[in-house]
Amino acid sequence: MTNVVEMKVNLHCDECIRKILKAIKKIEDIETYDVDTQLNKVTVTGNVTEEEVIRVLQKVRKTAVKWDQANQTLFAN
Repeated sequence: MTNVVEMKVNLHCDECIRKILKAIKKIEDIETYDVDTQLNKVTVTGNVTEEEVIRVLQKVRKTAVKWDQANQTLFAN
């Protein structure tokens, strides 16, 4: 089953982006991935869950929030 997982992640330097990409590539059954530095958004498509993506990003010491939750927080303020 193909899922699209969108996460808000702080992408403030090239080293962070490199670590995130390396971690994401290790996830099994991914089809595509994208890192949008303008929006601080990571998108992973494939047989993957939000929990898997969060866990992988936590291993590289990055905090990830579901994209829809991040947007709700932004608009609520």
